[in-house]
Amino acid sequence: MILILLFASCGNGADSDKGNAQRAVIKGVKTESVHKKQVDEYYRTSGTVKAKTISDVASRVMGTVTSIKVKEGDRVSEGDVLLTIDDRDLRQRALAAHEAYFEASNYLDAADKNGRLAELTYERYKNLFDDKAISAHEMDEIENRKDVAASEAGRARAALGRAKANMEEAEINLGFTKVKAPVTGIVTGKDVEVGSMAVPGRTLMRVEDNSSFRLDVSVDEKLSGRLEPGMNVYADVEALGKRIDGRVTEVVPAVDPGTRSFLVKIGLDGEGLKSGLYASVRIPAGRREALLIPPSAIVRKGQLEGVYTVNGEGVATYRLVRTGNEYDGRLEVLSGLKDGDVVIVEGADRAADGGLVQGG
Repeated sequence: MILILLFASCGNGADSDKGNAQRAVIKGVKTESVHKKQVDEYYRTSGTVKAKTISDVASRVMGTVTSIKVKEGDRVSEGDVLLTIDDRDLRQRALAAHEAYFEASNYLDAADKNGRLAELTYERYKNLFDDKAISAHEMDEIENRKDVAASEAGRARAALGRAKANMEEAEINLGFTKVKAPVTGIVTGKDVEVGSMAVPGRTLMRVEDNSSFRLDVSVDEKLSGRLEPGMNVYADVEALGKRIDGRVTEVVPAVDPGTRSFLVKIGLDGEGLKSGLYASVRIPAGRREALLIPPSAIVRKGQLEGVYTVNGEGVATYRLVRTGNEYDGRLEVLSGLKDGDVVIVEGADRAADGGLVQGG
């Protein structure tokens, strides 16, 4: 019996060695043992990049547009004239207001002179009255004239104040015929042509301050109360092919009952940004454990994703996996692997199911 068992044992070893000898040899690959690691969990959402300040430029007065100084795409500075509006009517009003102001100023000068004369006359007559050279009735008349002159000067001073206010208002309204850029930035919209009628409140142009940008994103209500201004987030701008650091600038706490989400505003600052670009956003939402492998370990066969695992005897086996999000350049494996599995991470395209890995 012992001899039979020994013979069988020797026979199995020979078969195993023979099986390994017949396996394809896989060389030039690198393996790695995968283990669960702590990763930052992110909530993913998306939004459209927009300038931090977008100014819709409108006219304060009604009139015909007489000239347009800029076109879409032009860069302007705060205070630059964008367009002009027919100012003939307002110019005449300003001229009339100036004339009224000068007239009121002359009227006040005359009233002041009359008042000073009435004061001097009053003083002279008072001395005469003290010397009993004039009657009380005459003294009353002189005092009344002084009071009337003082009242007239007061009315003239008030009239001058009103005339000045009317003149300044007319000048301000005349200034409104030159529509100016409210901020420094880029002209991104023009909804008016020469000859069009400008109406107060109607947008004529749009100027965007492109010194900084923002994202307005909707966030699921489950994160309500967990986000606050100052938190760092990440925005992947596909058109630029790069990741940009962002920061939460404002959290609107009200939850939309229709979408079960709330609004979060994120400030961005990066080269090449412009309004309208699509960006996917990652917002920190805690930490958890995950199995991570490098993307180079993934071998795709048709619509399937898999990796080559290596057992203790060095035999490679193709195993289907399901991957999730990317964390610091590595992919999370949701299913198909377990903690401690050995995976080919470099040269996986040279591996074959059932092959024998040498080295690594």
